[in-house]
Amino acid sequence: VFHAQIPDDARRWQTTPPIVFDLNQRAKALGLWNLFLSKAHYPDVGVPLTNLEYAVMAEVMGRTGHLASLATNCAAPDTGNMEVFARYGTEAQKKEWLVPLMNAEIRSAFSMTEKGVASSDATNIQTSIRKDGNDIVINGHKWWISGAGDPRCKVHLVMGKSDPNNPNKYEQQSIVIVPANTPGVRVVRPMKVLGYDDAPEGHCEVIYENVRVPEQNLIAGWGRGFEVIQGRLGPGRIHHCMRSIGLAQRALDIMLERVTDPTRKTFGKHLSQHGTVVANIAKSRAEIESARLLVLSAAHQIDKVKAKGALKEIGIAKFVVPSMALQVVDRAMQAFGAEGISQDTPLAYWWAGLRTLRYADGPDEVHIQQIGERELKRAPSLRAASEKARKKETALFEKYGVKAKL
Repeated sequence: VFHAQIPDDARRWQTTPPIVFDLNQRAKALGLWNLFLSKAHYPDVGVPLTNLEYAVMAEVMGRTGHLASLATNCAAPDTGNMEVFARYGTEAQKKEWLVPLMNAEIRSAFSMTEKGVASSDATNIQTSIRKDGNDIVINGHKWWISGAGDPRCKVHLVMGKSDPNNPNKYEQQSIVIVPANTPGVRVVRPMKVLGYDDAPEGHCEVIYENVRVPEQNLIAGWGRGFEVIQGRLGPGRIHHCMRSIGLAQRALDIMLERVTDPTRKTFGKHLSQHGTVVANIAKSRAEIESARLLVLSAAHQIDKVKAKGALKEIGIAKFVVPSMALQVVDRAMQAFGAEGISQDTPLAYWWAGLRTLRYADGPDEVHIQQIGERELKRAPSLRAASEKARKKETALFEKYGVKAKL
């Protein structure tokens, strides 16, 4: 119904499927609202759920793709932006932007990735943010800005360089609140993900040309942009992983229905009687179970030591889970034959969405590099422990008058 309510023509960018509003009201009535905001971390606005508890719920919501997250006001990029306002916003900023976001009265965008810039390294961001009297002036060319196409998108959080000559490259960036209707903000076009435009939210190319906002629109303070995005992206990465597991589980369910369809036989056997099909089912089951434990572990660590203390667990989950989910969906597609890559099943659409997660919130390569480097730091202590053990072993050989046989 959600997809059927999106027009096929240009009106798709001015239309919010009515079913979303109906589901919003139902979710509110059931108390299933803003579930990602844990009271443990946001006592003034949060809900009494831990990240670990939300992880279990997010997996269930992920089974529908994007819709359940929209219904419960737990959809990106609003989730991350609400966390930014809740953690770093002034009381005035919270009143103007956080409250309507929490009520799903408006939507938002987070504007970081830039065209022509290797944005996986956030220190490369080139958008200019400069102080001019009591105002801030922004100039930059962004793209893949999720949510910017939505007719309800009323605010962008824009990251750029405010102090490019600062010797500390992690203090060169700032983040500014930019109302979407500010003069100079121009949404150029929606980008397509393997042919899908994800209307009405979209992932848009946006130009900011001499955009002027008051200085009180600065988030947290000058030079704190990198700090803010690290706080924002950590929970967001794990939220994506939670939902991806639910989507992988749904894909496996669809595959099971397909291969046990009594009308489907090849080479004289039902699909479920082929060894390769059975093996693929087993692999998918095992991979989903393994990935789920990674995500639950990361969520638990966030509860214990916050996102900054859970970087290892978040990073591992971020590069493992999307690839796992892609593989599970791919196996389901294979079980459907050509139908699996067509518009007649949701599998191809899910695969396209999951593929973006290997870039979103940091590409796989960045997380893999960080985890690998983190592991290598353990090497000196491991060598020291091994040397200590060898000395103890030598002493024991001498004590008992024996020689090593290996």
